[in-house]
Amino acid sequence: MISKSAVQAAVEEWLEGKEYFLVDISVSPDDRIVVEIDHQDGVWIEDCADLSRHIESRLNRDDEDYELEVGSAGLGQPFRVRRQYEIHVGKEVETQTNDGRKLHGTLVGVSDEGFRLSVRQKVKEEGMKRPVMKDVEMDFRFDDVAYTKYDIKLKR
Repeated sequence: MISKSAVQAAVEEWLEGKEYFLVDISVSPDDRIVVEIDHQDGVWIEDCADLSRHIESRLNRDDEDYELEVGSAGLGQPFRVRRQYEIHVGKEVETQTNDGRKLHGTLVGVSDEGFRLSVRQKVKEEGMKRPVMKDVEMDFRFDDVAYTKYDIKLKR
């Protein structure tokens, strides 16, 4: 079986000096290798092909037969690494908390422990008869949320 560490070493070698970053590597027991990368401005197919060739040059098909897939993390997929949060600061995201609440808002900051989300909510202000819509900032620890992902809005 091909080791994940061997694939990771090849990927990290390719990433050196590039603005791409690694999101995930998986190696199944039948040697199906999936590598996901991301970039602030999106992932180019040419770069995926280049990374695929680089990984193949570091592995030996004579020792083990394998299937290799290199691609982007996917626009609608949940964030898996902190860097994904960082490149989406200022953008609309969807977050589902571990207790099941689903929130839509703007990602306003990221720290080592978590992130801050600005959510539009009805708020009862002192002296007002009715609640008003306001932007409320909420802090979350990464392990307090089931997922956070880019909130895709389709225009009609």
